[in-house]
Amino acid sequence: MASALIHMPASARPGEIIEVRALIAHTMETGFRPGPDGKPLPRDIIRKFECRYNGKQVISAELHPAMSANPYIAFFIKATTSGPLEFTWTGDNSFAQTETRQLQVQP
Repeated sequence: MASALIHMPASARPGEIIEVRALIAHTMETGFRPGPDGKPLPRDIIRKFECRYNGKQVISAELHPAMSANPYIAFFIKATTSGPLEFTWTGDNSFAQTETRQLQVQP
């Protein structure tokens, strides 16, 4: 399992715009680089990132082989109600990882 780092405020006021930053430790092998035996290493990339806030999709990104290792994605959302943010990364070789963080919206 890959290691995910997510930075976001634990709480916000209603209507406040907050920054969310997500990074996942993953090598992102393109499938074109030769291995020690001279044959190309098999492709192993994260192909999609998605974040849902209270079950509603707020961002979806399709990633490609040119994406760097340990992909970092930052975005802004408007805090409306308290609830979970669910982050999902999916990729080659049946890779899938989901992390959840709670956001408290307080007046």
